[in-house]
Amino acid sequence: MKYIKYFALLLFVSNLITSCFDDNDDVRRISSTTEINDFIWKGLNTFYLYKTDVSDLADNRFSSNQEYVQFLEGFSTPEAIFEELKSKNTVTVGAEQVNVDRFSWIVDDYVELEQAFDGISKNNGMEYGLVRYPNNESLVFGYVRYVLSGTDAATKGIKRGDIFNTINGTQLNTQNYRDLTSLDSYDIGLATFDGTTITPTGNSVSLTKVQHTENPVFIAKTINVGGNPVGYLMYNSFTADFDVSLNDAFAKFASDNVTDLILDLRYNGGGSVRSSIYLSGMITGQFKDQVFSAEEWNADRQEQFGINNLFVDKIKKDDNEIPINSLNLNRVYILTSRSSASASELVINGLDPYINVIQVGATTRGKFQASVTLYDTDSFGRKGAELAGHTYAMQPLVLKSSNSVGFTDYHGGFLPEVEINEDYANLGILGDENEPLLKAAIDNILGIKSAKNYNTLQLESVGDSKMFSPVYERMYWDNNLPSIE
Repeated sequence: MKYIKYFALLLFVSNLITSCFDDNDDVRRISSTTEINDFIWKGLNTFYLYKTDVSDLADNRFSSNQEYVQFLEGFSTPEAIFEELKSKNTVTVGAEQVNVDRFSWIVDDYVELEQAFDGISKNNGMEYGLVRYPNNESLVFGYVRYVLSGTDAATKGIKRGDIFNTINGTQLNTQNYRDLTSLDSYDIGLATFDGTTITPTGNSVSLTKVQHTENPVFIAKTINVGGNPVGYLMYNSFTADFDVSLNDAFAKFASDNVTDLILDLRYNGGGSVRSSIYLSGMITGQFKDQVFSAEEWNADRQEQFGINNLFVDKIKKDDNEIPINSLNLNRVYILTSRSSASASELVINGLDPYINVIQVGATTRGKFQASVTLYDTDSFGRKGAELAGHTYAMQPLVLKSSNSVGFTDYHGGFLPEVEINEDYANLGILGDENEPLLKAAIDNILGIKSAKNYNTLQLESVGDSKMFSPVYERMYWDNNLPSIE
């Protein structure tokens, strides 16, 4: 096989794993750390987008099996070798240096990863953002973005715009917010925010997370704008299992004869590449078989995997194809924030050469790379993963995307044409024409120039409720991997 010249596909280090076996055939074997490290090295050597940045991933890095084994044994955990083998190169974004690879990751439970791809997670229903205090950057408060129906938060009366600054009586700060918000059950201490000062109310609410499946099509409605029907869609994740629900929303828009679409991606951190192609085809429809995006893999894989993704007019669902409900629009308004990432940005970039994309809100995250799930199997595919003796899987960056005119590498994100940040003291009601970001888009449609009234004060975000998901701010390639030769 091309990707390893000196070693067999599976490396068995007998002196390390003998104790992991049992004469009873019903006992499942357990992989050693060295075996898992072997899977990680081979997977990254084969697929990693930034392979040439990492000297330890070179095909000729090791002169013998013994040297290779010694290298693997030098890492006590799979996470350690994975981090060591990621690119350390940086690029300049504004006044900062950022790593070219901020988004590759590894998990120790691929079942949880697969559930996350399907929109399944442990959730109390309170979707929130976390930002620094305006007058004390070491302190953090949370604001509720939206609440999922049928969840504990909905039952307890939590609503958009609620502010909290403590969990279990402890003030949130930059050192503890991850640990406190990761708990399955906690009490949030409610507060108010007037734009400057956080004031505790003395009230608290107990919330408990349970497994929940989130439909990313959160709001789909048609509103009257100057006598014309305008579609408003709040879409919170590119989750392939809900592509049909997304298509159904566009069927309603089409039947309403909408003249414009306002696509709300402000909280959408990304997801399926395929879903982004479908969504772009629903917005348009007149560009079937033209290039939506191009893929650049590493030099070893480019000839085999590097393809152009085309606009399509059908959705693949199991073994069937469903016609896409297209609006044939020549412009689209997209609401964004710093939480808009990966597949959200792919839609912006892919549509930009074809139609007028008017971005309203704040600068996006800046992610143009996609990852793929690698399992410990001969083909790195899902089939047979249960036999590996462990549940590790990798999600390394394997490709970067460009649009039909070659634009890529937007590390700094996309800047809005109409700049407006959310006002945490007055978030408004999602889907209401007076909600600030939606109103700014409607103003633009109507030709009203009221930008001077828009909020441009932005508090620094430190995270949000989805940051514990294994697919947080990621874009993943969901085609089947062909066999590697």
